[in-house]
Parts: sequence; structure tokens; C-alpha cells
Amino acid sequence: MRRSGIVLSLMIALAASTAAADPHQWLEGVEDQKALDWVKNLNADAVDELTRSGDFKRIEASTRAILDSDDKIAFVDKMGEHYYNFWRDATHQRGIWRRTTLAEYKKDEPKWETVLDVDALATAENENWVFAGSNCLQPAYERCLISLSRGGADADVVREFDIPSKSFVEGGFALPEAKSQISWVNKDEVLVGTDFGDGSMTTSGYARIAKRWQRGTPLSAAQVVYEGKPDDVWVWAFSDLTPGFERQAILRGTTFYTNELYLLVDGKPVKIDKQDSAEATPFREWMLITLREDWAVGGKTYPSGALLATHLDAFLKGERKFDVLFEPGERKSLAGFSPTRNHVILNELDSVKNRLYVLTYKNGAWTREAMSGLPEFGTISASAVDSDDSDAYFLTITDFLTPTSLYLGEIGKGAPEKLKSTPAFFDASNLMVSQHEAKSADGTMIPYFQVGPKGLALNGKNPTVLYGYGGFEVSMTPSYSAATGDNWLNKGGVYVVANIRGGGEFGPKWHQAALKANRNKAYEDFIAVAEDLIARKVTSTPHLGIQGGSNGGLLMGNMLTMRPDLFGAIVCQVPLLDMQRYHTLLAGASWMAEYGDPDKPEEWAFLQKYSPYQNVQPDVKYPRTLFTTSTRDDRVHPGHARKMVAKMKEQGHDVLYYENIEGGHGGAANNAQRAFMTALAWTFFARELR
Repeated sequence: MRRSGIVLSLMIALAASTAAADPHQWLEGVEDQKALDWVKNLNADAVDELTRSGDFKRIEASTRAILDSDDKIAFVDKMGEHYYNFWRDATHQRGIWRRTTLAEYKKDEPKWETVLDVDALATAENENWVFAGSNCLQPAYERCLISLSRGGADADVVREFDIPSKSFVEGGFALPEAKSQISWVNKDEVLVGTDFGDGSMTTSGYARIAKRWQRGTPLSAAQVVYEGKPDDVWVWAFSDLTPGFERQAILRGTTFYTNELYLLVDGKPVKIDKQDSAEATPFREWMLITLREDWAVGGKTYPSGALLATHLDAFLKGERKFDVLFEPGERKSLAGFSPTRNHVILNELDSVKNRLYVLTYKNGAWTREAMSGLPEFGTISASAVDSDDSDAYFLTITDFLTPTSLYLGEIGKGAPEKLKSTPAFFDASNLMVSQHEAKSADGTMIPYFQVGPKGLALNGKNPTVLYGYGGFEVSMTPSYSAATGDNWLNKGGVYVVANIRGGGEFGPKWHQAALKANRNKAYEDFIAVAEDLIARKVTSTPHLGIQGGSNGGLLMGNMLTMRPDLFGAIVCQVPLLDMQRYHTLLAGASWMAEYGDPDKPEEWAFLQKYSPYQNVQPDVKYPRTLFTTSTRDDRVHPGHARKMVAKMKEQGHDVLYYENIEGGHGGAANNAQRAFMTALAWTFFARELR
């Protein structure tokens, strides 16, 4: 055997023995009674410390009132002649699915027709149901596939629902609890991917096999239309029921960022010839393709981050002629697009500010026209109301200090009409938003938003919370958070959002710059923003807190272990922390394209550098940290947070832990739980940073 082979073998053996020696692995037993007893004991400690204060009671009551407010915008989806909304308030904690007409919706107090009362259903069935969405069959929109989750988990059950009778269909399509996907083909046929039994799920916990299922037959009789591999992320079968362009397709996710798209032609999959890293969207006669890499095709090279359009029929026949609908710039990226009946609304992110354009295909070419009358600063999004029938669109506008507003417009019909606006839940008259940049370790300039009092005293004493994420192409843009404004900004605090690498703010390259071995770039960026806040005397270490969840929880864990000297307090929510075992826990295997594969010695070599669970040490003074997670989170395993806290307590560190017994990856299943979790975090910061 070669020396290199011996070294690799020794590294693999060492990694295996290290994992096997983990004394806290028993805490990965999600509902193991011993583990739950451990959770309840630590929950009691956190509750005892944080909920006794008047601050906690005030924050919880205020947040609950905001969440339960009848003045929130009831966002809607158009189906047929009705506009549907899912609503929670003080009376409907689990929520009601309801509908109204456009004429009613435009009123200050619309009359709503309840379609499904989830609270009543949960009571009748003695289940903690959380509404997880609906898929309704067009054009009648009378039959729907309703997804219901126990306690907010990603896994759900699916039941067929009849809207005219407002009842579940006896003997209709139904799926047991699993991470499933299901799509109508017609009233008597669906495409389905679910847990069909042994070997039918990927190592990431999603469906590996897609089947065609006929009404009146058992699920076991459904016919296979496509079968992926066990180490794929998922296989998703879906229908496009646009009148005149009906088609079925298969999306095979080979990794989190690569996929293969197949159209079902005469029942057989025909592969679309594209880059695996590209996202292809069939729409009417078009194929819209978003690139994550440069693509040399048809004698031209199209840049990473571009949006291309081509005629689908010609593309399937081998023609490789593309129109460029969007081309990225150094600080400009594609935030999204939404096709209407005759146009495409394009959303650009320019220096983390949204710009909207209307694209129109006419006389063999695409034209581009800016949407006028939009604010210079803030987050703006647009989506088609019903792309089958019209060029109508919904427009939402928000920022850190401006309550969200909803507009209804139609392309070519003048300025959009303002329909609804969230009330001002906090006084923003003495607050301001500014945008700054910090220089990261490699010289890259990292933008960040700062929200705080006008005339802020630059004395290094301002309690400041810095929020970050930095992963999975997610862009951190301004948004109106009533809880943050009421519970932090109006109490003299400063709130900062960092646009670090790993996110999507500046397109695929910004994201890819912090993948795998380059993960340190995201952490260096976050540190640079923190140091810049201190250098500008906005705050100082004793007054600087940081917060993040999920991938942002991994960021928090690394800030804890890499720069414990820099921060005064940390709130680490639903985090990844054990990067040696993350790929074996729940959906973790699906994220190896983001982080790396710890079973490969050459990748564990860099992964171990940012695995907080392995790097926390007994002889280091760490900032006080509150870890929160959820027992019912079936995406990021609660074992990450449990084991980290157990190890830190064993080493003598002062940490707090709270695990919501329900809640899924969002951490809470209803408004009461959300208010409680929010109050824990803001109370903790108020105590630690002032």
C-alpha cells in the first residue's frame, strides 16, 4: 500500500473512533425518555432565569399581541374566482384556511368564508396539527391535497379535500406521514413521491422514487415513472397544468445545487440538455434557465448568474439559441422572476437593493422597461396573481422601519393600487437605517445594514445585536420586524444585518466563495463586520450580541469557538454544530454540497476547523450563550444543540438551553410559542448586553 493510502486509512480510522467515542451521542435520541428528561431539566433552568423578569412578561405580551393582531396583512393566493388566505390570531391559534372575493378583499374588513378550521380539526382528532399547505386542481379548484404536519415537522400527512362540501374526501388520495410530494395530473390521477417502504427514500430522507397513482387503487399499485439513486437528495415529480401547455416533469436533485430535469413524453422521461447546476423552468412556450456557472453553448459563453430564455420546442429539437434576460454585475444579482400571462417581471438586487423590470417578447425580441414609482431603498417583490389568465401582479414593499404594504397592479394598466398595509407596531420616528461596508480578511468589502437611533452616540456603549446567515444562496435584505422594533430598537438598541459571503446577495459567485474548504470566508466576513462596528464605536465587546439560526446557528457556534473575545452574548437557534455527524442526522446528507463530506478525510480536514462541537475547549472563557431548538425539528437535528450544551456544561461553561417540544425547524408551532421563544431571546440580550 502507498504511504498516502496508509495515511488516509489512519485518518478514516481516527475519525470513526472519535465519532464512536462521543459520550453525548445518546442525546441524538430525539424522543428517548432519558434525553427528554435532560431537556426538561435544562428548560426549567432557562425558564426560571429568563421568565421571572418584568422584561420577559412585557416582551412576550407585546410579541403575542403583534402576532395575533387582526391588523396584519392577510396575504392571498388566487384560485379561480376566490382569494385564499391562511390566518392565525388569538382565536385561531392553529389557524383557519379561508377565502373571499377580490371585491371583498379590497375592503378594510372583508367577509371571509372559512374553508378549513385547523383548530377544530386538531381538537376533533386529538392531534397537534399544523397547516403545511395545499395543492388544488385547476381550473375548477374544487379538489385540494391538504398537507398537515404534527407539531410543525417537515414530514406531513396528505389528505384529499373537497372545497364545495368543506370536507375530506372519503376514500380519496391520502398519504401517511413522510417527507412527501404530490401533484395533480387530473382529478383521478396524481404524481407522488413518498416513503413507499424499504429503500424508497434517499439518504437525505426525501423521496427517491416517483410514481403515477390512479384514484381507487392502493398506493402499492402506483406505477413507477422515475427512480433516482439512494445518495441523491430527492426526486420530485410535478405537473404544469397551464391550459394549452399541460406537461409533467421529473426533477432529480443529485446534490443541493445540481439537478436533472426530465419531461414526461408518452409517459417516459426525456432529459433536458442543460448544465446540472442550472435551474430550468418551463413556462408556456418558453424555457427559462438560471445559471450558477458560466455556460459555453451554441458558440457563445453565458455568465454565471444570468437568466436565459429559449423556445422550449426548438430547444427540445436541438436548437441552442438563447436570449439573455438578465446579466449580473459586480454588485448586481438576480433576486427572482415571475412570469405573467404575457410578460416576465424581473427582480434585480443591486447593492442589496431591489429593482423591478417588465420584460416583454415582441416582434422576435425581448424588451425591458423599469417599473416606476418604487422606493429607492427597501425590499420589493412582485409575483403574478394568475399567470394563466392575466398580467396582474401583487407587489410588496417593506424595509426595516416601514411597515409592509401590499399592492395589486396589472402590467400596462398604470400604477398599482395599494390594497393593504401593516400598521406601525413601533415608533420609528427617531430611528434611521444606514448601509456600511467592512473589509474582510482577504480585502473583500462586506456590506451591512445598521438600524438604530438618529444621532447615535458613537461611544462604544450601545447594546447591539448583529444578525447573520451566510449560506445556501439566501440573501439578507431589509424587512419589517415588529418584534425587533418594539422590543429592541425602541429600547435604545441597535440592530445590524450582515451580508456575508455564502449568501446570494451578489449572485452565485458570492455564494460559492464560501463553500466547503472556503467556509472560513463567511466567518471572516462576519468577524469583519463585528470589528467594524467596534472600530466605528457603535458598540464594544461587552455590548455586542450576535444571533443566527440553522446555518446561521452554525455561524454562531463558530463565532463562539473562533472569536470568544469579540462578543458579549450569543443566541444560537436551531443550529448545526457537530459537523462530523451532521450528514447522518435527518436531512443533513442533503447539505454536503454546501459543507463537504466528513467521511472523506480530505474534506474532514477542513470541516473539522469549523465544527464547533469538536472545537469547544474547557480552558477558554466563552461569552454567555442561549441555545434554542425544537424536538420536532426534522430538518436540523436537535441533537446538535443538545450535545453542544452537554459538552459545554461538562467543561464548566455557563450556558442556557431551551428546547421547544414542538415547532419544527421554525422553532415554534403557533403564535403563543413564537412569542415565548422571541421573549426568551430579547430578554437574554437585554440582560447580557446593557
